[in-house]
Amino acid sequence: MADAAQAARHVLIAADKFKGSLTAVQVAQRVTAGLRRVAPDIDIVSVPVADGGDGTVAAAVAAGFERREVRVTGPLGEPVTAAYALREGTAVVEMAEASGLQLLPEGVFAPLTATTYGSGEVIAAALDAGARTIVFGVGGSATTDGGAGMLAALGARFLDAAGAPVGPGGGALATLACADLSGLDARLADVEIVLASDVDNPLTGPKGAPAVYGPQKGATPEDVAALDAALAHYAKVLGESGSVGPKAREHAASPGAGAAGGVGYGALVGLGASFRPGIEVMLDVLGFAPALEGATLVITGEGSLDEQTLHGKAPAGVAAAARAAGIEVVAVCGRLALDPASLGRAGIRRAYALTDLEPDVARCIAEAGPILEDVAERIAGDFLS
Repeated sequence: MADAAQAARHVLIAADKFKGSLTAVQVAQRVTAGLRRVAPDIDIVSVPVADGGDGTVAAAVAAGFERREVRVTGPLGEPVTAAYALREGTAVVEMAEASGLQLLPEGVFAPLTATTYGSGEVIAAALDAGARTIVFGVGGSATTDGGAGMLAALGARFLDAAGAPVGPGGGALATLACADLSGLDARLADVEIVLASDVDNPLTGPKGAPAVYGPQKGATPEDVAALDAALAHYAKVLGESGSVGPKAREHAASPGAGAAGGVGYGALVGLGASFRPGIEVMLDVLGFAPALEGATLVITGEGSLDEQTLHGKAPAGVAAAARAAGIEVVAVCGRLALDPASLGRAGIRRAYALTDLEPDVARCIAEAGPILEDVAERIAGDFLS
């Protein structure tokens, strides 16, 4: 450890939130405080990160973007205040702000009727603000409507056999008879839209949005079957429409189409979005590469380091970028469920969990900040003193 301790004097903290305990900004603040107890003179730079899910706007604001707020339609149809971030023509839109599970009352779900209409309204607000590039972070959604609500808010028309607009939510798409995307906001044609997600599922089928993510949103097995059939019908009708055509079928099978209840599909087929792994997009947007220059140790992390972490979550993306630059990486977390070999393959030399110091998980959640400072002291002792 002596060689590492001699070398590591410039630290970059690039951690995600500890969900339910600390925001990404708070994680960076607590880690900084713990490190400075042992090594008060070290150079510390923090870049709070997110992978496109909830917390993405907050990470952008921490990186210098301006926070904007707009009143939009929530997942249950009620008005909510949603935030997005804007800087120099680039907007960061977080779907969960307008259509997320976090907006539902505790214990209330609406798997068949929750709508993404508000997400479309946030995109429209970003266009009004002059955005030329929109990073659309999707995750944490309450919805499984294939992005139909989002597209409707931007000018698309979805009609039933009687010529009336179909109702909100994925369940109502079973009644869809006609889809017309020709009325979509004309400004979309001149804007780059990047779909930022760590989900590569297709729209339907055993790995599709309803089957994999529907139960998290309160869907029963019967609801899952109904939603899967409704989304398949939705894609079929879009494929038969003159405004979309055969590409509708191709996009339904594309990686990312099943993201956030199929809003990925709506973005691909209707908005001309390109799909990129969320953490890669956000590292670019947040200025990670410049912050990495000169660093001799990177500290990343999130609430739970587990198998999901290895599949596109923020710590894995940070570690991959740091490893490519030849910089050592350690991680902090609330709970550790990966063995040393798995961590090593991800580019993480060592992980430090709150539960190493406090086995009581409830206390770790309630007192995450002070315990994380103590964990950071351990890192400083191992790598900086």
